[in-house]
Amino acid sequence: MLVILNFKASLGVWGDMSLVKAKKHLGQHFLTDKGIAKRIVESLVRTDQYNQVLEVGPGMGILSDFLLQREDLQTYLIDIDTESYHFLNEKYPQLGDRLINGDFLKMNFDDTFPGHFAIIGNFPYNISSQILFKILDNRHKVVEMVGMFQKEVAQRCASPAGTKDYGILSVFLQAYYKIEYLFTVKPGTFNPPPKVHSAIIRLTRNEVETLDCDEKLFWRVVKAGFNQRRKTLRNAVSAVMPKDKMDNHIYFEKRAEQLTVADFVALTQHVSKLMEA
Repeated sequence: MLVILNFKASLGVWGDMSLVKAKKHLGQHFLTDKGIAKRIVESLVRTDQYNQVLEVGPGMGILSDFLLQREDLQTYLIDIDTESYHFLNEKYPQLGDRLINGDFLKMNFDDTFPGHFAIIGNFPYNISSQILFKILDNRHKVVEMVGMFQKEVAQRCASPAGTKDYGILSVFLQAYYKIEYLFTVKPGTFNPPPKVHSAIIRLTRNEVETLDCDEKLFWRVVKAGFNQRRKTLRNAVSAVMPKDKMDNHIYFEKRAEQLTVADFVALTQHVSKLMEA
């Protein structure tokens, strides 16, 4: 069912950006530009694979207003901020138990979403990496994510091998998702304005169910490689396996940033065989 929302004037009930105070300890910066909010919501495109979406940290509902107009989606909101929760509970009484006052990082998705779903949000920058790893841990359910991050984090996620921004997050995310850097957002579109530029990225699940290697070892090899990214993998991966077990494989002479996801899978396979020998 299409939910029609009454968009108040800028000085009306929902337009007063002072109604909920942004809290520094929660990393809150409320988006104020409705044009950008609409564009973010329109970036959810894989709705043939899901019909439920969870918005994280809705604040005063600038994204929620547009989400709740989409008749192809059943919208859920979760906010750890009790003040935001009470504000949204009055603004959207139709949501009922689809409005959750809780910690996204502690949420058990199986309790709420029986099948695939999407995640969207203007995410707090102080927990952005934790949010992305939470999505990775639930990649069997989260088939699409559209989110606002600090620009540098967004670039890191989307960067290909061989670039300075390519790192641990890049490899882990790109192993299971297609990542698109959609657009940049200036500080002046937030209240209060952050000190950095922001950016929207989209993650869409690829067809990889499991990697063609020991996945736990893969994570260890990738982390070891980038924890000492200026060293060759022969030196960096010694945190995972002794150097005297290594051979002359070409990957050991490269640095982590030079390897694609497929290369890391191949390296993990090779490391596994050497460790078993």
